[in-house]
Amino acid sequence: MKPGIHPEYQPLTVVCACGNKFVTRSTAKSIHVEICAKCHPYFTGKLRLVDTAGRVERFRARYRSPAEKAEKADQAEKADQAPAEQGSADS
Repeated sequence: MKPGIHPEYQPLTVVCACGNKFVTRSTAKSIHVEICAKCHPYFTGKLRLVDTAGRVERFRARYRSPAEKAEKADQAEKADQAPAEQGSADS
């Protein structure tokens, strides 16, 4: 290896969003992760949808069947009409 061209390989602490910390080695200064082995559903056995910025909901909305889309539109339409009907009944 040529001296002076390689980054320093140093110990660092990895911090997870769940609060778990562990020590490893890397050329990076610090590492922050969202999921680790302590909180990942595969390792814990708990099923949990990890939704980052609504990706799961956007996927479900995009690939919803035509019947489900029509049903959702009907529900939204009824919800829009309900407050208008209540307001006219109070007068």
